[in-house]
Amino acid sequence: MWGARDNRIFAGLLLALIAVAWSSLILWDVSPYARFLNHRALDELALGSNYGLLVVFVAGWTLMTAAMMLPTSLPLLLGFRRMLGQRREGGRLVALLIVGYLTAWTTFGVLVHLADLMVHRAVDVSPWLERDSWLIMTATIVGAGIFQFSRLKYRCLDQCRSPLSFLVQHWSGRRDGRAAFTLGMHHGAFCIGCCWALMLLMFAVGTGSIGWMLVLGAIMATEKNMPWGRRLSTPLGIGLLGLGAGLALVGLTGHLQVAV
Repeated sequence: MWGARDNRIFAGLLLALIAVAWSSLILWDVSPYARFLNHRALDELALGSNYGLLVVFVAGWTLMTAAMMLPTSLPLLLGFRRMLGQRREGGRLVALLIVGYLTAWTTFGVLVHLADLMVHRAVDVSPWLERDSWLIMTATIVGAGIFQFSRLKYRCLDQCRSPLSFLVQHWSGRRDGRAAFTLGMHHGAFCIGCCWALMLLMFAVGTGSIGWMLVLGAIMATEKNMPWGRRLSTPLGIGLLGLGAGLALVGLTGHLQVAV
């Protein structure tokens, strides 16, 4: 039987993996290549010609995902390992679940990076958007605030907050390797569904902010895993809307002063 000692060892291995991800990010952040963790370096990426830089961004995003999102999924990973019991391929199946989970988030990251690149290009060719670039940050923050009140947010959050029900619903046990990878993809999709708007805030402040990653990671882990976490969504939404309104007021005031 899969015992308490095995649970502790497995939990320790997961925590070690998360610690390695955070340590790698911190070392990257203090290295000469720290700028490649920041989405503003996308200005150096010529779409269609510099795929190497895109690979660097994908690697950085995957590290961020592992550091920020794996802690929020610990209950599911631990539950899945207990469900597998003493199966010899248990470690491999958990690894495939994690790979599937990170694949979902990496796909999301690539799409967001490309969309952000398009925004940068639009700013470059649009004088009014370059002059009023505060609109982009404000719209991102307000959009994240509005999403905190949406039905989709809570439907996806409920899936993430019920790991046992999620496993029963999505684990078929047939073709184990493919099923484990698909399980990770499904879980990643629901995590994206409840957290994508908050992750977009990374692009409002720059993806390379370790402190901002810690704050967002703590918020998302609390929302998903704490008994009272769901009640955090409403005040967080109100706070984001208030911040967006403040930025809009500052931006409009500055615009009027320039016009005068």
